[in-house]
Order: sequence, then structure tokens, then C-alpha cells
Amino acid sequence: MSEKIDAKLVKELREMTGAPMGDCLKALQETKGDKEEAVVVLRKRGMASAQKKAARTTNEGAVGTYIHAGGKIGVLLELDCESDFVARTEDFQELLKEISMHIAASDPRYVRPEDVTAEDMEREKEIYRAQAAATGKPAPVIEKIVDGKMAKFYEEVCLLEQPFIKDQAVSVKELIAQKVGKLGENITVRRFARFKVGAADWTVAQTRAGEAAAE
Repeated sequence: MSEKIDAKLVKELREMTGAPMGDCLKALQETKGDKEEAVVVLRKRGMASAQKKAARTTNEGAVGTYIHAGGKIGVLLELDCESDFVARTEDFQELLKEISMHIAASDPRYVRPEDVTAEDMEREKEIYRAQAAATGKPAPVIEKIVDGKMAKFYEEVCLLEQPFIKDQAVSVKELIAQKVGKLGENITVRRFARFKVGAADWTVAQTRAGEAAAE
């Protein structure tokens, strides 16, 4: 027999996660009404759903902008999906705005770890390797330290790996996965640009898939 769940609790979970009501109810039934555990269940399902849809082509979508700090920082973002119908939904447009806002605040340099240039990757590894070697630890331990520091590096510079500014418990990748689960289509960040008044340079990032499509 299914756990009887208060409709108010289902509504609260829906507002917290954006997941469909039916999925929220099932998650709460599985966790015997524990809302925090239900959030974890929904996040895992969202990622699983996103992974299943990851191979689908995303040739539709929208370009969004976000201006911050009195016009001092500006972001241009292309977010793609599978259909024009989904691109025009309130959920998709909200995601476009939230990711643009996140980019303005967090200044990522790449979209994904796969997009980090070989030059940047090797430079960081050499720095971490030298730091670890200075401690006198054996080579196998040094490599494990380097791997751990590289994971942290990706979290700092790659958009999808960064903790979402409005909810540090969720990465941008997981935020997108939640919308994939809700909207039923693959959603990908194709490219973005971030400009800051007075800065010597600016950030322009594009996925390798985006580069291939552009060619």
C-alpha cells in the first residue's frame, strides 16, 4: 500500500524542484514523506533522464541576455533544445535567464570540462604536481592529489560543474537536468559570452559540439 502523502507537501516539493506533480508524489511515497530525501531522489532521476536524452540533437532553442550591476556586466547565452515549442515555454525561458544570471555572477571560462584546452589543462596539472611533489609524497599519491585538484579546478571554471548561485547544493548541470526531466527534451548550453566594462578581456565559451555544428 502506497504511503499517504499530504497534497500540501507535494506542492511544496514541486515548488522546490520544478518536477512534475506525479514525480513529486512518487518521490515522497518512496521516502515516506521525507521532503529532503525526496529532493535527492528527484535530482538523481533528473540526471538519469538527462543522460538518456543527451544523445538527442538540439537544433532549436533561444538566445538570452542578462545585464547586471547597472549595465557594467553583460551576458549573451545560447541555450538549445529539441523543438521550438519547448524553447518558447515559460520553464525554458526561466532556465535561460537563470543560467545567464549565473554566468554574470560566476564568470565561468568554459562550458564543460571536455572544453578545457589542452594547454590550460596541462598548465594546471603541472602546478598541482609541483605543489604536491614539494611535500615529498610518493608519485602515486601525487597523481591522486592532482586528480582531486583538477576536479576542483573544473568546478571553478566550467559552467556546468559550478554550484548554481541561487542553490549551492545543485550544480548548473543538475539544474538543467531538472528541466530536461520536466520538459522531456534534451537541453544543452551551446555557447556564451560575458563582457565587463573596463576589463582588459572578455569570456567567450563554446562547446565542441557547438563548434562542429557551426562548421
